[in-house]
Amino acid sequence: MTNQKTIIGVSGDKGSFSEEAADYYCYKNDIKDFELKYLVSVEKVLTAIDTKEINLGIFPIENSNGGIVIEAVHAMAKHTFSIFKMFEIDIKHNLIVKPGTKREDIKKIASHDQALKQCKMYLKRIWPEIEIIAWEDTAKAVKDIKEGILSSDTAAIAAKGAAKLYDMEIMEEGIQDLKFNFTTFLAVTRKVNNKHQ
Repeated sequence: MTNQKTIIGVSGDKGSFSEEAADYYCYKNDIKDFELKYLVSVEKVLTAIDTKEINLGIFPIENSNGGIVIEAVHAMAKHTFSIFKMFEIDIKHNLIVKPGTKREDIKKIASHDQALKQCKMYLKRIWPEIEIIAWEDTAKAVKDIKEGILSSDTAAIAAKGAAKLYDMEIMEEGIQDLKFNFTTFLAVTRKVNNKHQ
């Protein structure tokens, strides 16, 4: 690694699992000088790789319970890049609400489609009547409840870090269907063209 700062684009907002994955990646690879860009979608991460706005992109491709991340597959089909590393992190989902919200106040639950899949049995068992909203990012759902973009009778499924970051309350911890809930992430870089171009 050179002394240059590594600019990393993540497919999530501040407090997302992609941010957790990027922090873990930098820790494991001894990258101390880095800056995260919160690009929310995989499409935006790969576009930022194309335009050299970032040096490295980090996004999820598959979960041990929820399966393939469809959004990632669609985005990957449209871009050329190199896979630098593949790694896993254990994902723990939490039900996050506005402070003071009671169980009976909750009318909707919002999160990324992948997180909803990973908590499918929990949602069916505990919240059979609730309206489920697929949102573009787990942490963004928490942020958007806080900011009133999503109504206050909405709970979000996201990481503990998101609750802390946005001053929200964790109503229930570890709600994923499987105790060990691993997501595979890719760390990708720009493809360096050789003489075949």
